[in-house]
Amino acid sequence: MHALRLLLEEHGFDAITTAEIARVAGVTEGLIYKYFKDKRDLLYQVLEEMFEGVILRIRARLDRQDKVFQRLYAFMDETVLVYASQRVFARIILIEVRSLPDFFNSRAYECVRVYSGMLQDILEQGVKNGCIRKDLDVRFLRDTLLGAIEHTCLWGVLFHREMDVQDVAAQLMQLVSEGIVPSV
Repeated sequence: MHALRLLLEEHGFDAITTAEIARVAGVTEGLIYKYFKDKRDLLYQVLEEMFEGVILRIRARLDRQDKVFQRLYAFMDETVLVYASQRVFARIILIEVRSLPDFFNSRAYECVRVYSGMLQDILEQGVKNGCIRKDLDVRFLRDTLLGAIEHTCLWGVLFHREMDVQDVAAQLMQLVSEGIVPSV
């Protein structure tokens, strides 16, 4: 798994062979197939392990916040920070797996569901507390926010550009908070 992560720092997933993974790992190619069904299974397990760490980071940050908009900002800021600092993770989740139909049946995709569920919980709490408009579909809002975060970060991930994490998160938060608060 570590060898694949190292190779993903320099190459796209499709350009990496199991022979290269085995060489970098210092094992035989056959040993890879003892633990993983195929190269894609290895990718999903790498993503799952990394995503579990991301979820823990976000949860720890959310646990230190008690107000809805503080929690929403913490979620967005931590996500942008992860995409900016963990480029292999960002490339896997934003580029490599989205077009693979079997990804949506993997345990790694379950991490995506947990992650998006964290945002949905924040938004539902905001609606319940009256600080987010009740006429908004929470799932639509969740998907819109996730899409905005991902699209905003994609350029930096694709072209190895630096991201001003706080500026990106602040701009996203301003856009969101001014559009979802109830009118007075």
